[in-house]
Amino acid sequence: MQDEVIVEMFWNRNEAALKEAENKYKSYISKVAVNILSDLEDAREIVNETLFRAWNSIPPQRPSMLRTYLGKIARELSIDAYRTKRRKKRVASEFTVSLEELGDIVSDGGGDILDGKLLGEAVDRYLGTVSYEARTAFVQRYFFADTLREIAARQGVSESAVKSLLYRTRQGLKSYLEKEGWQL
Repeated sequence: MQDEVIVEMFWNRNEAALKEAENKYKSYISKVAVNILSDLEDAREIVNETLFRAWNSIPPQRPSMLRTYLGKIARELSIDAYRTKRRKKRVASEFTVSLEELGDIVSDGGGDILDGKLLGEAVDRYLGTVSYEARTAFVQRYFFADTLREIAARQGVSESAVKSLLYRTRQGLKSYLEKEGWQL
């Protein structure tokens, strides 16, 4: 079923929208959650919570890209769950590894929401200057927390090539942010 039809069903409060969205995007939402949480049971909960949040936010939101909308909700919920689990005990996941890779560039330094938004915009501007492969690998690694193996398979290159590409992209981002006046 087309996303526009599913969004219209949400908009009209047709409960069948939940089933259609689940059928179409359950595996995608689960992958986002598992990459961050490394736990299938938690991922199942994230799928349900994502659909619940979508139900409560459409309307007034009317997403033009349902997959992206659900992915963003799932990512936010997964990060919240990750932080909760991390507070309770040390959790190791691909998300932890990807955060450590970015640690030299962007810290969780307690900045306010405006700083986070401005930093996000600066990162977006930088990613607009790099190759499609670098931009795609960066988003897959640091937004979706995909493994190096998964990224390499999608791009048809070796893991070491992806590792090098990400390293160069991170170094370029660091230089770019410093030129923009960010204190790193």
